[in-house]
Amino acid sequence: MSSGKSLLDKVWNAHAVRELPSGQSQLFVGLHLIHEVTSPQAFAMLRELGLPVRFPERTFATVDHIIPTASQARPLADSLAEEMLVSLEKSTREAGIPFFDPASGKQGVVHVIGPELGLTQPGMTIACGDSHTSTHGAFGAVAFGIGTSQVRDVLATQCLAMARPQLRRIDVTGKLASGVYAKDVILTIIRQLGVKGGVGYAYEYAGPVIKAMTIEERLTVCNMSIEGGARCGYVNPDATTIEYLKGREYSPSGAEWEPATRHWLGMASDADAHYDHIVEIDGSRLAPSVTWGIHPGQSVAIDECLPRLADAPREAQPGLAEAFDYMGLRPGEKIAGSKIDVAFIGSCTNGRISDLREAARVAKTGQVASGVRTLVVPGSQAVAREAEAEGLPEIFRSAGFDWREAGCSMCLAMNPDKLVGRELCASSSNRNFKGRQGSPTGRTLLMSPAMVAAAAIRGEVTDVREVI
Repeated sequence: MSSGKSLLDKVWNAHAVRELPSGQSQLFVGLHLIHEVTSPQAFAMLRELGLPVRFPERTFATVDHIIPTASQARPLADSLAEEMLVSLEKSTREAGIPFFDPASGKQGVVHVIGPELGLTQPGMTIACGDSHTSTHGAFGAVAFGIGTSQVRDVLATQCLAMARPQLRRIDVTGKLASGVYAKDVILTIIRQLGVKGGVGYAYEYAGPVIKAMTIEERLTVCNMSIEGGARCGYVNPDATTIEYLKGREYSPSGAEWEPATRHWLGMASDADAHYDHIVEIDGSRLAPSVTWGIHPGQSVAIDECLPRLADAPREAQPGLAEAFDYMGLRPGEKIAGSKIDVAFIGSCTNGRISDLREAARVAKTGQVASGVRTLVVPGSQAVAREAEAEGLPEIFRSAGFDWREAGCSMCLAMNPDKLVGRELCASSSNRNFKGRQGSPTGRTLLMSPAMVAAAAIRGEVTDVREVI
């Protein structure tokens, strides 16, 4: 038996207060991120119990899900959204919790601003009332989404009762070809392991492809860990991690910097760490991927045909038939050439500056096809400023794209950005569930931002490699 420790072991052991009679750990949460959707109810529960926020300095708030992206002028046009925002403003003010609202210049999607502000750091436990909190694992943190009652628990105690997951290492070998992105890597992983393949596991992403990725690419991969059923997913901290964090607002500085970096690098998994399961995927064989069905595991490479029911295991056939019926697609045909109605570039998966750069590179090649509605939504105000400094909004607007303000937008449509009727959307977001983008009959195809831009210009699902 290996005596080495994984990052999961090290972080868990450092934050476990005690073992509970249930066999779970009482786990201390180093960083708690909140937003306007799950926190108002949690704050109300605290008031009913007469409890204060235990460590307000470890909690940070933003508004992202309900904020409109066409105009963020107050009061918000949606009275319920305005009520939620006012509630969060009041609760954070009373508790002494920093709140990054639009007026702060630091507002954005919670999983975008945490990293860019330097709040997200290696070796942390991070919790947020949002399922895609696994995003923060890109820094070598153990990060997980929690429910509203758990948001209450963290606000009141800074602790959670949690069972330690098993650990699967996913080695992505080789080198990605041009036109193949981090989004294609994680869609392939989910397709191969299944949407329930990670249940009971944490995922450690490793191998030459992951090592060569930027932090923003690693964020995309870790973001969708939950879509494969994993409780969390992470990448071991390395020189890329350190370089990204240097000089960030909440990063250590001065005399604290060098000790912090030594600690961070020391949290990486030992060479002889134990893993419950190891998977290897050849990254050099990957092609641009597109989901075709009603969950992220139903995807194909752009040059592949959709599955045939007869070729699938009998127990999988009803689910496939349901997906084909809902999406209006036919077994055996190709996804390439499918006409789209909407193109959405943004979200906590792919709303960062590198995502916008790649999409703009494609946007330069033509004009948005007639009849295609588009939204380009930066993941934060900081991303928007950086994009503006580089002239990206002008590139998008010149090509006919609609440049918006920061927010979650059409990823889940808890704001005015919604699909209408049976519209088919090429989306850089993370979920293609029925009704996810605001219409109970709307349809979603997940792909990389560059692929979305290519689809917008051609008016149909297109292999981005033909464009760039």
